[in-house]
Amino acid sequence: MLNNLPKLNLPFYTFKTKTVKQSTQIFDTIRKKFIELTPEEWVRQHFINFLITEKKYPASLFLVEKGIKVKTMNKRTDIIVYSAKSASPYLLVECKAPTIKITQDAFMQAANYNLTQKVTFLIVTNGLNHFCCKMNYIDNSFEFLQEIPEYSG
Repeated sequence: MLNNLPKLNLPFYTFKTKTVKQSTQIFDTIRKKFIELTPEEWVRQHFINFLITEKKYPASLFLVEKGIKVKTMNKRTDIIVYSAKSASPYLLVECKAPTIKITQDAFMQAANYNLTQKVTFLIVTNGLNHFCCKMNYIDNSFEFLQEIPEYSG
């Protein structure tokens, strides 16, 4: 299965994997368990490692696949990182499989998740392309950033 997954536009990381009944699983260090290795999970695990290793986000502040309520529907966010200072959501990441193009629909999905989270940074990635917005709640605007910021929450 690992040979079938594309090289991402992220640094290379080594993961613990195992096979269970012809299904490859990858160890998620945040959830502390093996998860089925889908293309989206491949992106999520790389992005978690990228944020921790390269951007210095503390692993203890991550929640992965957190259940939230959006209007009347139950949804799951891919990655939320909390602020150590305020204990409020700081960064939200919506992950897509590498074959999925990042479209306005993907941003709308992330924006809908953010209605209740009110993060400082909103990211949408498919592992190949990463888009990061800094949110401004005073005038309900956002600014696309050239790169993903290091942790300062």
